[in-house]
Amino acid sequence: MSNPDALTSHKIQFYVTTSYACGYIKDRISQSLVATPHHLISQTHYDDLIKKGFRRSGKFTYKPYCELCTACIPIRINVKHFSNSKNFKRIIKKHQFLQTSVLPLSFNEEHFQLYLKYQKNRHEKNKTTDDDVNQYSEFLLQSNIDSRLIQFKDQEELKIVSFVDVVNDGISAVYTFFDAEDKSFSYGTYSILWLINWCIEKKLDYVYLGYWIKESKKMNYKTNFKPFELFVNNEWRSFDSEHDTIQLLNNIK
Repeated sequence: MSNPDALTSHKIQFYVTTSYACGYIKDRISQSLVATPHHLISQTHYDDLIKKGFRRSGKFTYKPYCELCTACIPIRINVKHFSNSKNFKRIIKKHQFLQTSVLPLSFNEEHFQLYLKYQKNRHEKNKTTDDDVNQYSEFLLQSNIDSRLIQFKDQEELKIVSFVDVVNDGISAVYTFFDAEDKSFSYGTYSILWLINWCIEKKLDYVYLGYWIKESKKMNYKTNFKPFELFVNNEWRSFDSEHDTIQLLNNIK
């Protein structure tokens, strides 16, 4: 497949994957559009592609490209317009005890054990195999671009790990896992609020949150950060509520 929107050099091509089971909507079939060859996707290429709704998993840059479904919609937060609600301010204050370190990508056994604990809690995954280490490394530790991991600790106890990409206009949240057993804290929300503040400090405009899916409860939290922007009909549009978003999508259909 040829280069969409002539975003990158002629050496970058795109292909559509074979069908696979959707991980977000039951009984749906998915496909992805993947930029290739992955070793030629430079920082400049990725800076362009993420603005067009692409995302990274390991060394692969992709976006959903399903024949019969358009449920996955790229979402980002414009930090200049972000409204820091009273609830968000409470969450920030409650979690200020966490010590934060921004680190290069590397394998850390403590990080990996928290990842396994999170997978077991959220996805009912009980058995650990050698493949888990390989999948963790391929998914989170391999990157051709400017990627970091951010750890949040309570004294010596690890609570949150966020993997992010730094692009020319913002920060892309690749994956975050945390101590999901401790229900007294809002670690997932706090990690995003921390990224928003980090963007402001670095004078960047956006926090990219991947995809929002109306039918997926796992994605509901993303529209809590208002106003949010969605990439609809090849342009970013700002919304103040999920209700307004659904109305627009219904009108488009």
